[in-house]
Amino acid sequence: MALKIQPLSDRVVVEPQAAETKTASGLYIPDSAKEKPQQGKVAAVGAGKEDHKMTVKVGDTVLYGKYSGTELKLDGKDYLIMREDDILAII
Repeated sequence: MALKIQPLSDRVVVEPQAAETKTASGLYIPDSAKEKPQQGKVAAVGAGKEDHKMTVKVGDTVLYGKYSGTELKLDGKDYLIMREDDILAII
């Protein structure tokens, strides 16, 4: 299903992965102690700038900064919209 949003310029819409609910040793993490996810899947990509070609594409799994992006909710799902420069790596 295509998103009803088209990012402009060098912006990217990312769907964050769910936060871990259990530690490696099997302990459950309460909601108040969960860390904000820093990994997600690219859902939409802008056209880029005249002097900047976009590197990421829809479907890529990316790592981004802990406080990067602006949160938005579309069709009941949470997304982040950020500049491509805020993306640290493609996994």
